[in-house]
Amino acid sequence: MILGLVILGAALVVLVATHGTGGAMGLNSDQIAGLASLAAILLLVATGLRRRFGESVGANLRALLIWGLLGLAAVAAYAYRDRAQEVGASLMGALRPGTAVLGPGGEVTITRRSNGAFSVLAEVNGRDELRFTFDTGASTVVLTAESAAALGIRPEEGEFTARVSTANGTTLAAPVRLDAITVGPITERRVEAMVSRPGALSSNLLGQSFLDRLPSYEVRGDRLVLRSR
Repeated sequence: MILGLVILGAALVVLVATHGTGGAMGLNSDQIAGLASLAAILLLVATGLRRRFGESVGANLRALLIWGLLGLAAVAAYAYRDRAQEVGASLMGALRPGTAVLGPGGEVTITRRSNGAFSVLAEVNGRDELRFTFDTGASTVVLTAESAAALGIRPEEGEFTARVSTANGTTLAAPVRLDAITVGPITERRVEAMVSRPGALSSNLLGQSFLDRLPSYEVRGDRLVLRSR
């Protein structure tokens, strides 16, 4: 405390002595006053810390160590945020395969399943969530007869007139139009689709009538990345 007063007093003496001369040691009056005030404040803070540590050195060292580690963790999390996001996406995909994880720039990431396929959970017509197999070989979105029935879509026998190409070959299907398909934040409306004959397919297919509407999509290692408009 006394040293702080001495510093302020010395600064006052210098200011009085140099009044009208423009300052001293290359510093003007305002700079001298600012430096003196800063030095006094730093000295007071250092004195307080010394007294505090003198009372309980061990506890205060532990507190400083904890705060230091928290600070390092925050810096590391920011520096490696992209990698952390990838790890989070992989964890989410492992816990619930097909879940769309929103990434930077509006990207939607889906993690590959253990069987090597990409399973995509999508909301259809704004209500029911169905599981689709990502299939670039399918010319259109294809619903199994069971999934279509769950949506209230039941084509008559005579409506199964269209041939649909899939990765597993071709099948007869009935053309339909879905109000909307939503994957994460991506929603495409009035999507052309097909309903397969009962028993013809074991899973729904997310084909080109949906994928072609996206600006782009790609398979990046074990992740499927869909990009929205």
